[in-house]
Amino acid sequence: MRAADTLDQGRRSFDRRAWADAYAQLSAANHAAPLESDDLESLATAAYLTGRDADSIEAWERAHHEHVRRGVAERAARCAFWLAFSLFHSGESARGGGWLARARRLLDEDRRDCVEQGYLLVPEAIQRFDEDCATAYAIAGQAAEIGERFDDRDLVTLARQIQGRALLRQGQAAEGIALLDEVMVAVIAGDVSPIVAGDVYCSVIEACQEVFDLRRAHEWTAMLTHWCDSQPDMVLYRGQCMVHRAEIMVLHGAWPDAVAAVDQACEHLLRGSGQPAAGAALYQQADLHRLHGRFAEAVEAYRAASRWGREPQPGLALLRLAQSQPTAAEAAIRRVANEAHDRVTRLRLLPAYVEIMLAVRDVQAARVAADEVLRIADELNAPLLDALAESAHGAVLLAEGNARAALGALRRAWKGWQQLEAPYEAARVRVHIGLACRDLGDADGAAMELDAARWVFRQLGAESDLARAEALSRRPPAKAAGALTAREVEVLGHVAAGKTNRAIAADLFLSEKTVARHMSNIFAKLGITSRAAATAYAYQHDLV
Repeated sequence: MRAADTLDQGRRSFDRRAWADAYAQLSAANHAAPLESDDLESLATAAYLTGRDADSIEAWERAHHEHVRRGVAERAARCAFWLAFSLFHSGESARGGGWLARARRLLDEDRRDCVEQGYLLVPEAIQRFDEDCATAYAIAGQAAEIGERFDDRDLVTLARQIQGRALLRQGQAAEGIALLDEVMVAVIAGDVSPIVAGDVYCSVIEACQEVFDLRRAHEWTAMLTHWCDSQPDMVLYRGQCMVHRAEIMVLHGAWPDAVAAVDQACEHLLRGSGQPAAGAALYQQADLHRLHGRFAEAVEAYRAASRWGREPQPGLALLRLAQSQPTAAEAAIRRVANEAHDRVTRLRLLPAYVEIMLAVRDVQAARVAADEVLRIADELNAPLLDALAESAHGAVLLAEGNARAALGALRRAWKGWQQLEAPYEAARVRVHIGLACRDLGDADGAAMELDAARWVFRQLGAESDLARAEALSRRPPAKAAGALTAREVEVLGHVAAGKTNRAIAADLFLSEKTVARHMSNIFAKLGITSRAAATAYAYQHDLV
């Protein structure tokens, strides 16, 4: 086949978004005869979308130099921008910064008024995003104005999504979400290039997850999946898409599907080098191993996620807790909680922090964290966050010995998880509801709640949660003992076994202060004043 025919085929494949064919045909044509700058840009795009980072960068570089040779500074600067975009995404920030500096020099030499000036504002806005959202918003606004003036939808879309996310970070959730919805209209309508569409899809979904807007995250993930499925050769965004899908599948209890999706994501993202989403995929893979009780595999996956730049917490701390290593879990979660200052990061850590603090019987620390989640939930008004907040609040109330108040919060949490169709989280709440019922003397209610939780854990394959629920269920039901509650009878049995308050607290997942309160109630109800008398009473009434 003649080189010209191969080139024509490559152009047609590019137009119909058959990226693998376009890459193969344009590469073949390039080997036969050097491509012109426009075709080099197409080759760079096809290589990028099929995960061939090195080939993409080489093609962008050649296109840049060709535009410089022909004296087309604007196009040369545009290629330098996409070079920097690719390099930043692959973690090569210094090299990417060098290409941005070259692009600025090209445009500054002739003081050119062109749309590329707006493109060069985009990375500047992104760099300011974490430290000064207001400034990032303003810079992105300048870029959007330039894009509007030159009618460049790619630039407008990139800039507006930065503004939307900056508004979210500044606590203006309604305004930020509205702007991101507007951005997505342009993406869905096909008004932007594939690279911009994929980048914005993933950015907007991530933003929805940051503010716990599960409905929007689910909707945009479904749209991203459809978009990716229409371009099956595409590697880059398919991997990120699968990670987002897996997170939602886990929440909805579709764990086998989540395992398949995250395994595919890892395969796609680890095929090349420098894929930042690989760390997120490996972390999700580790979480699934942990939930299924495959602890050795989970440790390895968390370590791999860390190598790819993903903080392995709070998953690794929860794993150590499940492995009966509470000291390691506590040290890890305290460290990351102390380092986390932005609201989004803290929200991802605090539920695990509460769980671990309760396990090590630091109820006061758990209370402070649960109160923080409640405050943020009131501000954001997101159903997922409300369920998280009520779950943490109820668990702390239970540990504080206020079973009646705990039951109210836990019932609200369970209803929230049910409405979100989140069976695993709902089952975890039912374990606490069962313990609250036990504290209130309702042995039948406790047994039924624990049985329901065990059934869900068994269906999901949540081995460590199942083991704990079964251990709690095996405890003997309370026997009649005057006015003692079921929990007080349970504490009395442990006292008769010669255990200290600290040992009883560890066995029953309570604080020592709560155990002391139970002891005080037992003494008052039975009219006794010593542990020896309590032990004698327990044996006399067949409570041990």
